Order: sequence, then C-alpha cells, then structure tokens
Amino acid sequence: MASSFVVKIAGILSLAALILILSLTSPMEIGPLGVLVFFTTLYITLFSAISLIWQAFIRLAFKREAMRRKDYFCSAVLAFGPIMIILARSFGAINLWTLSLIALFLILAEFLAYKKA
Repeated sequence: MASSFVVKIAGILSLAALILILSLTSPMEIGPLGVLVFFTTLYITLFSAISLIWQAFIRLAFKREAMRRKDYFCSAVLAFGPIMIILARSFGAINLWTLSLIALFLILAEFLAYKKA
C-alpha cells in the first residue's frame, strides 16, 4: 500500500517537472543535463502511469488488491519501451525492423524481470 502511494506521488511530481521543462525551455537551450532530467522525469511519469494501469488490471483480472514486487518490475520494464521509441525516432531510425527489435528487447527484459523477481 505504501509503495503504491510513493509511485503515485513520484508520478505526479515528475509530471509537474516535465510540464515545467516543456513549457519553460526549448531543445536548443536545455543542454545535456536538461536532456537527462527530461528523460528521467518522462520515465518516472510513464512508470507511474503503467503501474496504475497494471494495478487496475490486477484488481479486475486477478482480484488482488496489492501489487507484488514482480508487478513493479514488469511495469518498470514496460515504461522503458516508449523511451526507446523516442530515442530511435531522434536518430531517424523508425521502421519495422527497429520496432521489432524494441519489442524483442521488451519481451526478453520482461521474461528476465519475471524470473528474477
């Protein structure tokens, strides 16, 4: 219960920071540290959103109230998918081959997270 609260608060705070970054700066003036902060806050926001969706799915499908450690690991891996798509887009390499490699990486990472947790 407490970890769900922490994830929600971290998601709200990172969403606020992400909105501030996007509204107050431009890509030309943000610099390398700003890019790192942008991707970190984006990841935390995505992790929080995917965790909330995953928690709703668990409540509906499995009739469990609390998320387990494995569930948070799976959410963390899934949250990295959109980041990888944005990074591939910044290199101009979005095609079927790139998307299939990203999907393969996510499947393998999900399998590893599920087995190790």
